[in-house]
Amino acid sequence: MATYAITVNERSTNGKALMVYLKALGVLTHKLSQKSKSSYLRSQEDKLAGRVEKFSSSEEMFQSLGI
Repeated sequence: MATYAITVNERSTNGKALMVYLKALGVLTHKLSQKSKSSYLRSQEDKLAGRVEKFSSSEEMFQSLGI
């Protein structure tokens, strides 16, 4: 048995008809793709992983960057 991954626009009439047909046949395995993380969640992960630096002033930050 082969496995295929297809993208179907379920908002179109043809897409809806195809989904109904595949469900009726019982051959459809519906799997949702993962949503990308929001910028807030990514920033929290960076903070927890120690990839965030804190500076008391902009001068200190520029000095750290070598500017």
